Amino acid sequence: MKKIFVFFTLIITLQLQAQVQPVLPELSQQFTNIRDFTVFQNHAWFSAQSPLGDISVIVQVEKSDGVWKNPQIASFSGKYHDLEPFITHDGLSLYFASNRPENDNDKNKDYDIWVVSRKDLTSAWPEPRNLGSQVNSDGNEFYPSLTKSGNLYFTANKSDSKGKDDIYFSEFKDGAFQKSYSLGSEINTDGDEYNAYVSKDESYLVFGAYKRADGLGSGDLYISRRNSDGNWGQADNLGEKVNSAQMDYCPFVDEENNVLYLTSRRNNLDTTEFTNLEQLLQTFNSIENGLSRIYQVKMSL
Repeated sequence: MKKIFVFFTLIITLQLQAQVQPVLPELSQQFTNIRDFTVFQNHAWFSAQSPLGDISVIVQVEKSDGVWKNPQIASFSGKYHDLEPFITHDGLSLYFASNRPENDNDKNKDYDIWVVSRKDLTSAWPEPRNLGSQVNSDGNEFYPSLTKSGNLYFTANKSDSKGKDDIYFSEFKDGAFQKSYSLGSEINTDGDEYNAYVSKDESYLVFGAYKRADGLGSGDLYISRRNSDGNWGQADNLGEKVNSAQMDYCPFVDEENNVLYLTSRRNNLDTTEFTNLEQLLQTFNSIENGLSRIYQVKMSL
C-alpha cells in the first residue's frame, strides 16, 4: 500500500505543473453553456444547457484528427432535464442524473441517478433505468461515478447529509447496489461537497467543495487518497494551477491518457478600453468569459 500512496502523490505533483487548456473551443459558439465531460476512447458526452440552466440535454461528440466534432443529442436524452453523464471503464454503461418520471403518475420529480447499458460498443442505447431506492431518495441525487468493481460515488442532499450536499457511497455487491451512506469528515463537512470522480481502482477521489478556508474564492477541486488502512485521507486542494477564483467543478479523469477534465466558470476577460464593436463582441465571446466551459490538464506520469 505504501508504494500505491507514493505513486498517486507523484501524479498530483506533476499534474499541477501542467497548463489548463479549454476543450471544445470549436463548439463554443454552438454551445455557450456546457459542463460534465466524460470520455471513452474517441467518444465523449457532456451536458448542454440553456443560459439559465432550465434546459439540460446530454450531447455526444466524437474525436477525429484530434478534434471533437459531430455533436448529436444522445438517443436517450432531449425530453427531460438530463445532466452529468458518466461512462464506465468498458464503455457499456452510461450513468446520469435526471428529473424524468419513473411512471406516468410521477409529477414534479426530483433528480435521481439513471443508467443506460448496452450489449456491446456498436449497440444502440436502450431505455434508461432508475437505480432504485438503495441509491435514490426523496431528495436529489447527482453526479454518479463508478469504480471498475461497480462501486458508486455520487452527490446528494439527503436527510443524513453532514451539511448541504455530501458525497455518498454505495457498494456494488452480489449484483446490486447496497444502501448508500455519506462519506466521513475527511471528505464531507457542514458545507457543500459535490461532483466526485473516483479512480477505477478506488485509490483516489477528486471532488468539488465550495468556499472552504483554503479555497481560492468559490468552488475548488480537492483530492483525497485512500490510506493503507482503507480509509480516505484528508482532502487537499489541487491548487491554483487547476483551480481558479471562480467556480471549478465536475472532474473526470481519462486514466488511459492521463488527462483531468473539469468544468469551470473562470473569467479572464480583457477589460481595456473598447474602441469598436468587433473588439467588444470578440471579448464577450471569448472562451474564458465566465460561462460554463470544459477544460483539461495533462497528467504526466
